[in-house]
Amino acid sequence: MTAQSILGIIVYAPALLARDGRTLAVVHGMERAFPGLRLDWEVSEGGHPIALSQRDRWLAEGSKEGGFPLVCNGDESFPVMIYGLQTPARQAPGGQPLLDVHAEMPLDEVVIAAAADVLGGVAEGARAFWGHATPSGAGVEIARQTRDPVHKPGVPPRGLPALKLPEKLRSPEIPHRLGWLNYWSAAAAHVIGFPDPARDAELLSRARRTASGGWVVQLTDAPLDLDEPAHLEILKRAYERFPEIGGRAAP
Repeated sequence: MTAQSILGIIVYAPALLARDGRTLAVVHGMERAFPGLRLDWEVSEGGHPIALSQRDRWLAEGSKEGGFPLVCNGDESFPVMIYGLQTPARQAPGGQPLLDVHAEMPLDEVVIAAAADVLGGVAEGARAFWGHATPSGAGVEIARQTRDPVHKPGVPPRGLPALKLPEKLRSPEIPHRLGWLNYWSAAAAHVIGFPDPARDAELLSRARRTASGGWVVQLTDAPLDLDEPAHLEILKRAYERFPEIGGRAAP
């Protein structure tokens, strides 16, 4: 698959604790959001899928050191996977360790139709602060917005604004960047000032509330493609609207 044909999903949540039920909530949430999906396979060291007869138990026992192991659907022609990592406190906003949940899906019409539900299911299951779902091609360029005079000098691509390193942000509720679909918890939405009915009518037309009071906000109707001038302009306008994102607001 090409980078543009992969949907990358990542959400940032409080660090996993012992006997934390969020691992199963994340996987179950993704399965509920995508009809027919079963993530009941692991991957061998050689890269081959291995069926899990007791997936939930295996996941619960394997959720250690702040993350959880990769599970997938076992279908090499339509690969779907999800796993969790820990960001240590020294690299995380506000000096708090985080759970980073990563997922990938092929970006076809069925996935496009379900993507907002999938992002919401994963984020709500993790009780995430924020997250996004973005085609990998655009996601790579958006990641290049993160700049630091000492540790990561340079100029962001396509005239996009420079974003601070995550550890430079004052709290984990501040989203680090934007994506095609954006999950903002109620706390994150409050921090960035969303929604403002007077300024956010266009975004609200492509937004939905979640059960916890958060939001899933879609920037463009079609998956974000920064080679499309209209998509790039929408992304730039969203950054202008929310200067808190990426730590760009004046202190």
